[in-house]
Amino acid sequence: MRNLILAAVAFLMIAPAQATTVSGVELEPQIQVQQQDLVLNGAGVRSKFFIDLYVGSLYLPAKSQAVDAILASEEVSAIRLNITSGMITSEKMTDAILEGFDNATNGNPGEMQQRIDDFIGVFNEEIVKGDQYTFNFIPGKGVVGFKNGEQKVIVDGDDFRVAMMKIWLGEKPAQKKLKQQMLGN
Repeated sequence: MRNLILAAVAFLMIAPAQATTVSGVELEPQIQVQQQDLVLNGAGVRSKFFIDLYVGSLYLPAKSQAVDAILASEEVSAIRLNITSGMITSEKMTDAILEGFDNATNGNPGEMQQRIDDFIGVFNEEIVKGDQYTFNFIPGKGVVGFKNGEQKVIVDGDDFRVAMMKIWLGEKPAQKKLKQQMLGN
């Protein structure tokens, strides 16, 4: 019996990572940012009024549930949003992200306001079900934003990077359940 358990554990350790599916979205178990492999830390659904809006996923160099360590990390990370509803519009997403920045900065974005305004441009184009936004967080640089694999924006500054991560991982996240799911809980 012991040998069977050890064999099963060994198989699981060498078996290729399996894709995770959340709300019909197949999530990559691993992505690469700046030539660094990131693993899927966790993922969940952002919903409102019983409607699934998007799947949010967090990618880190190694799995972690320690929010403070994730925010302070000197390593690259990423958050990916897969749109699952046709109800999301550019205007609604812009409003939600602006509210997220407001919560992340306690209503005082200060010197970040112009960079927030520049970043919001990533949502100017029509948003349709199936769109994918990826935000690469690069310490010492800032945030690189993509829509459907096409780079749309670069915003400098660690303060911006941390504030943006707090939209999903901060004390007032977009949705508490989604935060917990992205942290792997």
